[in-house]
Amino acid sequence: MPPDITPPESAASAPSAELARLFARGAAFLGARVPILGGAMSWVSERHLVAAISNAGGFGVIACGAMGPDLLAAEIAGTKALTDQPFGVNLITMHPALDRLIAVTLASGVKHIVLAGGIPPGGAIRAIKEGGARAICFAPALSLARRLVRLGADALVIEGSEAGGHIGPVSLTVLAQEILPHVTEVPVFVAGGIGRGEAILAYLEMGAAGAQLGTRFVASVESIAHPRFKAAFVRANARDAVPSVQLDERFPVIPVRGLVNEGTRRFLAHQSAVRDRFLAGELSREAAQLEIEHFWAGALRRAVIEGDVETGSVMAGQSVGMVGAIQPIAEIIAELETEATAALAARLARAAPSPPGE
Repeated sequence: MPPDITPPESAASAPSAELARLFARGAAFLGARVPILGGAMSWVSERHLVAAISNAGGFGVIACGAMGPDLLAAEIAGTKALTDQPFGVNLITMHPALDRLIAVTLASGVKHIVLAGGIPPGGAIRAIKEGGARAICFAPALSLARRLVRLGADALVIEGSEAGGHIGPVSLTVLAQEILPHVTEVPVFVAGGIGRGEAILAYLEMGAAGAQLGTRFVASVESIAHPRFKAAFVRANARDAVPSVQLDERFPVIPVRGLVNEGTRRFLAHQSAVRDRFLAGELSREAAQLEIEHFWAGALRRAVIEGDVETGSVMAGQSVGMVGAIQPIAEIIAELETEATAALAARLARAAPSPPGE
């Protein structure tokens, strides 16, 4: 019987196999081909974008936002009509109908619920798990990550301040170093400022189970965002995506990262005018706070749906500088995979022994 002369795995296939190995835990948890989640973005992460991400092998997530139970049920049904692949639903923990939203999501057969916007009540996590679904929670610090795992979270997302929309104070680079080496009981997905496959690879090798992207997916063919909104992403550089500025510590402003425009400049002037009215005794502190908070009411919808990118809220992460064109979702995901595989191939080539005589 001749000896086994089956060649070892080819050099060409080795990087793809290694990437599949790194993808395995997150992909199995999500039930997707690749562990790339779509960030839940209000007015953007609706049925068309969610289904496109899932159909391309990723994991789309519906942004429930302020929806009521009936509207959420309709959005889930609409998404199911467009894809037979798994997807999730993102619920805001402060929503007054959180319990009913969880019940609607479970009744719809969705198996992954993301709880965002604050520390989830223990009862919410318990209801999700008892309903046969998996609870994914956001963890902005190691201590909270550990607490959420104890409460029963099935997976975590750590999102750095590079992200678009509402942000925390710590970068993903720091959060990853703080959390990934110490939280291994559940899958941990990274988010914030991710725009290329090499970055995803680096975090996978640090222990992440996958990555969540938002900004790249906004600028996609399937996104329902207004053409002017998408065009603003294509034009922008990373330095154009900045957090909202708080003028006076007496009137807190929740930091939101978006593109600088006339609206952001007017917001500063608005804060100044409201503060002057407060100091003149025309407004109570509570009334002044409300006036400041109401400035952006409806501004995100104006930008995303109506295309008002001058005075609307153009929420975007710092990865916006890596958006070079409006692409189909499938092309974006394939590009991320290709970049990660190429980075692995280059590393294997550098590690390979030199031929004799060199």
